[in-house]
Amino acid sequence: MGHSIWEFIIVGFLAQLIDGALGMAYGVSSNTFLLSIGVPPAVASASVHAAEVVTTGVSGLSHWRLGNLDKFLFKRLVIPGVLGGVIGAYLLTEMPPDVIKPIVALYLGIMGVIILRRAMHPIVEREVRTALAPLGVIGGFFDAIGGGGWGPIVTSTLVARGNNPRFTIGSVSMTEFFVTLSQSIVFILTLTLTLENAQIILGLLIGGVIAAPLAAFAARYIPARPLMMAVGVLIIILSIRTLILAIG
Repeated sequence: MGHSIWEFIIVGFLAQLIDGALGMAYGVSSNTFLLSIGVPPAVASASVHAAEVVTTGVSGLSHWRLGNLDKFLFKRLVIPGVLGGVIGAYLLTEMPPDVIKPIVALYLGIMGVIILRRAMHPIVEREVRTALAPLGVIGGFFDAIGGGGWGPIVTSTLVARGNNPRFTIGSVSMTEFFVTLSQSIVFILTLTLTLENAQIILGLLIGGVIAAPLAAFAARYIPARPLMMAVGVLIIILSIRTLILAIG
């Protein structure tokens, strides 16, 4: 691919800045950026999830220690999420890059629309605990296929249905560690990993570490709604560009 590690550091920095400020969209953002600079879909998704094993583990543990975990949500989401993630990761590695790339770009564009829509609509809180298993399977599957999306799909759906944001975010974050770990294992078993894969993962991690304190500052001082709208628009634009290049 011939990319510099600095490109991946920048991608990791931007993705972590977005995720830290919004509490979601690390995978969607980083995978969108990686695809836009020409990284193949399977390599992009594998690299993003390998980097996320560390970040989601720390995040999930933090939420558990702070009492943000809803055990009912966690138990109902974790097995379906892992199942959907394993199936999605395997299919992604088996499909030719020129076939899967426009599909992934289209999916990421839809994620951008979901993020944009979430920013424009107020949430009315009420507990809804039905259809969690199908949501977990769908979230895990598309998270693997698109290199991200567990948060935008699962968290957005649950919060939009009225579930408590604190316990939803904590439970989904804890579940994400197991989903991401299972996907990474599939990628390791099915892909031939190279030094360039390690370079991408290292760049994402370095960029994420640098951005983390700035993201916390952004979360405190920058209004979430306009930031979400900006991120949604950016993801849509980059996805359209990737889609045009893929089918052109």
